[in-house]
Amino acid sequence: MPLPRRQLPATVALPGLDAPAEIRVDRYGVPHIRASSERDAFMVQGFNAARDRLWQIDIWRKRGLGLLAADFGPGYLAQDRAARLFLYRGDMAAEWAAYRVPGLQEIVAAFTCGINAYVALTEADPSLLPPEFGATDTRPARWTPEDVVRIRSHALVRNLTSEVMRARLLGRARRLAGDAGAAADDASALAIDLARRSIAPAHDIAVPDGLDPEDIGPRVLDAFLLATAPVTFDAERLAATPDQAERWSRVDALGEVVSVPEGMPMPSVEGSNNWAVAGHRTATGRPLLASDPHRAYGLPSLRYVAHLTAPGLDVIGAGEPAMPGIAIGHNGHAAFALTIFPADQEDLFVCETSATDPDLYRRGDDWARMTVVRETIAVRGFPAETVDLRFTAHGPVIFEDGPRHRAFAVRTVWSEPGSAPYLASLGYRHARSPEDYAAALASWSVPSTNHVYADIDGRIAWIVAAKLPVRPASDGLLPVPGDGRYDWSGFHDPADLPRSIDPTAGFVATANEMNLPDGPARDRGFGFEWLEPFRATRIRHVLSADAAQTVDTAAALQGDVWSEPAMRICRHLPAAAAAAGAVDADTRLGLDLLTGWDHRLTLATPAALVFEIWWQRHLRPALLDRATADPVLRQLIEPGDPETLLDRIDDDVRCRDACLLPTLGAAIAECRDRFGADTAAWDWGSVHHGYFEHPLSRIEATAAIGAGRLDIGPLPVGGSGATVMNTTYRPDGRLIIGASFRMVADIGNWDASRFVNGPGQSGDPASAHYADHAGVWAEASLLPLLYSRAAVDAATELVIHLMPTPQAS
Repeated sequence: MPLPRRQLPATVALPGLDAPAEIRVDRYGVPHIRASSERDAFMVQGFNAARDRLWQIDIWRKRGLGLLAADFGPGYLAQDRAARLFLYRGDMAAEWAAYRVPGLQEIVAAFTCGINAYVALTEADPSLLPPEFGATDTRPARWTPEDVVRIRSHALVRNLTSEVMRARLLGRARRLAGDAGAAADDASALAIDLARRSIAPAHDIAVPDGLDPEDIGPRVLDAFLLATAPVTFDAERLAATPDQAERWSRVDALGEVVSVPEGMPMPSVEGSNNWAVAGHRTATGRPLLASDPHRAYGLPSLRYVAHLTAPGLDVIGAGEPAMPGIAIGHNGHAAFALTIFPADQEDLFVCETSATDPDLYRRGDDWARMTVVRETIAVRGFPAETVDLRFTAHGPVIFEDGPRHRAFAVRTVWSEPGSAPYLASLGYRHARSPEDYAAALASWSVPSTNHVYADIDGRIAWIVAAKLPVRPASDGLLPVPGDGRYDWSGFHDPADLPRSIDPTAGFVATANEMNLPDGPARDRGFGFEWLEPFRATRIRHVLSADAAQTVDTAAALQGDVWSEPAMRICRHLPAAAAAAGAVDADTRLGLDLLTGWDHRLTLATPAALVFEIWWQRHLRPALLDRATADPVLRQLIEPGDPETLLDRIDDDVRCRDACLLPTLGAAIAECRDRFGADTAAWDWGSVHHGYFEHPLSRIEATAAIGAGRLDIGPLPVGGSGATVMNTTYRPDGRLIIGASFRMVADIGNWDASRFVNGPGQSGDPASAHYADHAGVWAEASLLPLLYSRAAVDAATELVIHLMPTPQAS
């Protein structure tokens, strides 16, 4: 039977606290923390994170440190080993100093002290434990400050997966070209043209001297993908024995650990939107700032909203619950937000190994010896396992190919001091000008980000922040030999990264697009792979057209579902229909539904459903089929780069004639089979839906937890991965990536700011705040983000008083 969960008492003694503090939880689930010092505020932040998200942050720590098998058995051994490859293993003094945040080590220590204080309460009173611990017969662990900074595998860096995919495309295309007697250069051009992501700025990709693309096999990335995969639970994995451990060492196309892989995972499309608008372009004369970071959906949400108040500190917004501070929010003077700037922060090095000693690898004209670190992994129910981790001068070895005498090592900014994700956000918590903000970002490493800023003085800014490697001999688009010729030679000066402060346009906006300005920034090789410009183009169009922006218009733009791919494709239908003459009934119905449609992927709109079924399931595959007849190459190019495919439709009449109308008729036939003959009832929301899955729902833990149904959904949602409201979905229509957190900050009128954090703030299935944001989130609506003391007090539903424990004499 599960332990009954009870609430904390109204007053709690908190060891280590210097003075009384309190947590006031408002009706939207936001904890407002009031303390007498910054140190106490961060300690209470840690305590509160454990109070509301203990299962989530405990799994975060165990996954990151490679400690899952101790709780869950041999099915997690491979993931533990992979995670340990990417731990920070450098000097800790250099690590703390690299962030250039005064008092950082003390802040992190206070935060982890707060977590441990709540863990201690659960040890004394297990009824305070979240129910997941009872369902899995596990207990939370204590934290050290070093845990927070040593874990790197939760961060977003790139472009390892696309390097490997590009090399595999190149290898296959060269083989096909060789078989056909074609030139190798032609084969290279074919492979690049079919790549999953377009290259910008325009750039001729050079194959590194000494790289054999056929060395790059399908298993090269297994350990890397496993290290970065979420933790999954199912009965088979939990019941695995040591001899079955290797079965759980692969990751499927959705990024989940599986026993039998389903294919090569797709490159991540996680991104975000943000913008800041100057006062002369708003209805109030005050600036606005909007943010909606796009990440994989989870339960509970990746983000957690909190408010920290202490003398000299009054900051509110979202961060990740296992990290101190606020990354996206405001401090009462300035608001700030970030999106991914898709620069290249990692490379795969292909090392030649000795035929007589595989721990030796070629460096120049000599051999270097790998560093071998032997570690012991505890395994629940079985003896501990000993694993060897190998490291080259580049970084961890993720795969060894004995027959070819190759070892594959990853060079990543994760290995550099100061690269714990988002931790550098603590440096801008007091920012009062764009210049302050830029100075605080000078030490930002991971992830590479577009920051936007707006303050009560009317100033706005866009600033790129990242640790970006200098590659003297390569462009980072393909793996490189590890013999020393392609080593990094340092990092770009942060002052060389793009920025714009108080632009004359009156707004700044980013959406992961290629936004390098003309000039030196385009020549420095920061990166060549960006997300499609569809969202960025739409945001700039809307902001440029309306000089009276409001909180409401910003919220509407975050929920905008206009589709550029729909517009670009549908504009060719009249000409295609005229050229075809008579068409069959299904094609005619498709033409009738899409003619005059406004290209918005709204709910209860037959045209929206038809277009997405057509584009994703019929037209897009047909375009790829025309690109190659080789089944291996065809699988490698799946799902195809949207920009490249749309350009083919725009530029190639024969392609349009062959693909548009035949696939449209097929899409209509599928819709009729799936959704019935009544076209008026065809609803995009019947397919496209949000579904927040509890990590334990697959092992039928609901009964053990005793909280009723754990999962939340389905929730009909509009849009797609190509709309400003990014709602990227898998083949069954379930959303996988998008904005669970959204915020619009009304600069200077802070109580008018709004947010949502779907499906809710709490990770406790029994909490009223577990799913109370779900409906609001699905409708692309927002809730008040209260800030002033009076507004917070009026909306407070729960107060927890925290008292220091008496000091021993």
